[in-house]
Amino acid sequence: MPLYHRHYTPGHLQFITTSVYRRPQLFRSERLAHHFVDVLRELRAEMKFTLIGWVLMPEHFHVLLRADPADTTTLIIQQLKQQSAIRILSTLKHHAQYPWCGKMLARLRLPPTVHDASHFRVWQRRFHPFNVYSEKKYFEKLNYMHNNLVKRGLVAHPGDWPWSSWRFYYRGDSSLLTMDR
Repeated sequence: MPLYHRHYTPGHLQFITTSVYRRPQLFRSERLAHHFVDVLRELRAEMKFTLIGWVLMPEHFHVLLRADPADTTTLIIQQLKQQSAIRILSTLKHHAQYPWCGKMLARLRLPPTVHDASHFRVWQRRFHPFNVYSEKKYFEKLNYMHNNLVKRGLVAHPGDWPWSSWRFYYRGDSSLLTMDR
């Protein structure tokens, strides 16, 4: 597997995108979406990063964050993916008798040719960081996250989707997560 070197500029925001392995729409489940949000909240408290924005789509997520030191960004995303995967797989396995959960587990099952100790994968291995280097890019990425839901036809208005920072910014709703302005 190739080694990827990423450079995170101290003080800059990072716009991160990562997808669910094989892209099943896991986060159509409110329970699984709550697992993701809970882990994000817990990691933020533990690792003390600045969270500016987020959106959890049915099969991927975006976060806009600043880590201090900047090179801990990879560790933050690694922990977010790992801890949320543990909770998600536990829930799916516990409820595997229900058709939707069984179907999702089947989609997340690794092929037998994968030489790994695990049998399932929730997240794609890689994630895609983008260094946000200006105020213009900051607003561009935040607006992209919030409006991606409408563009994809998931909702008519960004406020109709509960799994994003839009409600914090435009309704003052911090019931899921409070953002750092």
